[in-house]
Amino acid sequence: MTGVPEGDSVSLGKLKQLMADFAKERDWDQYHTPRNLLLAMVGEVGELSEIFQWKGEVQRGIPDWKEEEKIHLGEELSDVLLYLVRLSDICGVDLGKAALRKVELNAIKYPAKASKEVTNKENEIENSSTANNGTVEEN
Repeated sequence: MTGVPEGDSVSLGKLKQLMADFAKERDWDQYHTPRNLLLAMVGEVGELSEIFQWKGEVQRGIPDWKEEEKIHLGEELSDVLLYLVRLSDICGVDLGKAALRKVELNAIKYPAKASKEVTNKENEIENSSTANNGTVEEN
């Protein structure tokens, strides 16, 4: 159905076109306003949140999850992504370019060296606090 061979990556452009075609075939363009798409996406984020609500911290790769839970997670993540792609298309935003620009801005705002220094300082404070039975010494 998607025209993407198994194992190949799917581009944002491909998703954008699939979503545009999907909406057009159903005459849904009239309902796909920025506000409606945003609110629908927020609803899907709520459904995604429900999956994690009572699980506590979850390990990377979700190794303890049942296969049907992983499939459900993929479905809800997909719903959020598809609404985001459609919203960006309707708003005329090139999501891929916007995301790359945001990564570049974050790299400037949060330089790797400074971030590592903050993490190291936080670790020093935590280790010092643990060594002093949870109390931090004043200098």
